[in-house]
Amino acid sequence: MRVDSAEIVRLINLPERRSEGLSLLVEAYTEPLYWHLRRMVVVHEDAEDALQESWLKIFAAIDHFRGESDGLKAWCYRIATNTALDKLRKRCRWRWVTLDSVGAELSGLIDRGDANSPEELESMFQKAILSLPAKQRLVFNLRYYDEMEYREISQVTGISESACKTNYHYAQQRVKEFMMR
Repeated sequence: MRVDSAEIVRLINLPERRSEGLSLLVEAYTEPLYWHLRRMVVVHEDAEDALQESWLKIFAAIDHFRGESDGLKAWCYRIATNTALDKLRKRCRWRWVTLDSVGAELSGLIDRGDANSPEELESMFQKAILSLPAKQRLVFNLRYYDEMEYREISQVTGISESACKTNYHYAQQRVKEFMMR
């Protein structure tokens, strides 16, 4: 059963149907948010923690959501993204590295396998993505994996649509270059 964001927002705003709306929200976005977070923090346990924290923040702030129903997805992704970035910042502070350089550390968490296997190609692709600067990595993941429009990516990241397009373009080039090595 696929429920659109407008229906979820409508139900959340009806006191007698709020719990139904929140259940639909969780049903609609748990899996996509998990994979978004997993691509950001790499480790399953960290993604699970970030997802739980994100849901707590979303539930705590749902009464303050004033956007249109088409902005619900971007609003949830923005909260999840900020939660993941906070986790990464804590990791950076602890290890004395910058947020951009945490990609190299995360890349080390990806297993190496047979160089000709599909798993190895996927591993290489993930390492290519993790080699990107943080902003490019975020924009690339949202566009490539989550298939978001640039307008939505702009809402999630807080940067302009044209900057999102530019970041995605440069990220694509860098990933291609990495894969050709």
